[in-house]
Amino acid sequence: MANIMNGTVIVGAPPGKEQQAAGVGILLQIMMLVLSFVLSHVLRRKRFYYLPEASVSLLIGLIVGGLADFSGTKTSIRSWFNFHEEFFFLFLLPPIIFQSGFSLAPKPFFSNFGAIVTFAILGTFVASIVTGVLVYLGGVLMLMYKLPFVECLMFGALISATDPVTVLSIFQELGTDMNLYALVFGESVLNDAMAISLYRTMSSVNSHASSGENFLLVVLRFLETFVGSMSSGVGVGFISALLFKYAGLDVDNLQNLECCLFVLFPYFSYMLAEGLGLSGIVSILFTGIVMKHYSFSNLSENSQRFAAAFFHLISSLAETFVFIYMGFDIAMEQHSWSHVGFIFFSILFIGIARAANVFSSAYLVNLARPDNRKIPKKHQKALWYSGLRGAMAFALALQSVHDLPEGHGQTILTATTAIVVLTVLLIGGSTGTMLEALEVVGDGHDGPLGESFEGNNGYIVPSYDEGSSSGNKLKMRLKELHRSAGNFTALDRNYLTPFFTTQNDSDEENRDETESNARRPG
Repeated sequence: MANIMNGTVIVGAPPGKEQQAAGVGILLQIMMLVLSFVLSHVLRRKRFYYLPEASVSLLIGLIVGGLADFSGTKTSIRSWFNFHEEFFFLFLLPPIIFQSGFSLAPKPFFSNFGAIVTFAILGTFVASIVTGVLVYLGGVLMLMYKLPFVECLMFGALISATDPVTVLSIFQELGTDMNLYALVFGESVLNDAMAISLYRTMSSVNSHASSGENFLLVVLRFLETFVGSMSSGVGVGFISALLFKYAGLDVDNLQNLECCLFVLFPYFSYMLAEGLGLSGIVSILFTGIVMKHYSFSNLSENSQRFAAAFFHLISSLAETFVFIYMGFDIAMEQHSWSHVGFIFFSILFIGIARAANVFSSAYLVNLARPDNRKIPKKHQKALWYSGLRGAMAFALALQSVHDLPEGHGQTILTATTAIVVLTVLLIGGSTGTMLEALEVVGDGHDGPLGESFEGNNGYIVPSYDEGSSSGNKLKMRLKELHRSAGNFTALDRNYLTPFFTTQNDSDEENRDETESNARRPG
């Protein structure tokens, strides 16, 4: 059981002692999870936003790990509370990423699709390159530990993966503009896919550095990873939609089979992509988006309730466990704390790169949007501040220990862990105050799923004043790209949704409204 739950292997122990130690380890993990959930609930009920859920989990891990280290029981507790990277990538990360795609509200996501893609694809690319270049220059100028240029780009890619769980939680509690909520959430979802694709591309370039690959081959490798993984995930999602539409599983005596199949499809997508040498994380993310938008409506009502509750449950457990483990890990493991300068300047450079990401992407989006749909400065500042680091950055940093030579990977893991802890504890704790100061939450907002999408079937279709065009070619091209997002919305509504689903528009609207109300805190 211990080997399944956490990868623990106690060498040389008698079978009875091994089982007992495994039981103690699992008991410790369950106690920490229960404590984290209870404390988070109490603090949320008290509206104490200075210590969000992720911060509570991190602190519990830090405290337990620190006590174990101080009491001299580090070795025994380390054997109880240990798992291999395979456990993390196969069992913890997939449900978190799938739930990110599965919980996307389709209407606000597609109405802001152009802006979200700009922030998540172009913006993440800019952020990773800026971070990598600044870290390399910092090493050249002797400000911090020096890494080779490609390894700096790998670090820039992995640390560009954002996890604004704290910001989204506060949005749900206090209410905010729906467009801002869609931008923050949508960017964080696609940002993970972009970050892992960039990381894998840079890792491949690093491993083949001696072969002298040209830039075109690097670009092709990135497109192979990203587009191939995305296509795999979308394809599995469409297959599942057709299966649930035509297999006739939505009857009482087959609902158990229906639920089992729906749960298995995400892992099928993940393993298929990994088997093809692609990214399972990117694949399962897009499978989640497609299955929510098309497959979910083909389920019976009971199966819909089960699926929504099941994936929310396992993702909450996995994410809480990840933050607890990060806190535990930083207290127990031997980290390269001698490179404090690397951590300090990395945090500074990440802030600069995040600003380059948000404000340059917002500028391009606003060029394409009419005045009534431009992203205001306070929303841009909220987007910049919401760039916390979380599970994906930590997962890629774990991978870098195996991908990079000598102590380079350990240095990156130490820096990433410290950055995640600092951003979640310090920035996450001050997020509520900052968002209220920016006036993007609280009074005057109906909540994350409020009233701003009632008209026009929930979609905001851009209207353009051609007479006011400046004639700028870049601006006109951006407007054409922005129109293409609206064209995709029409394609989805008129062709894809009728082909892959059995529900009409009114049913879908009622279902979205029910889910929106269910996600609101009581």
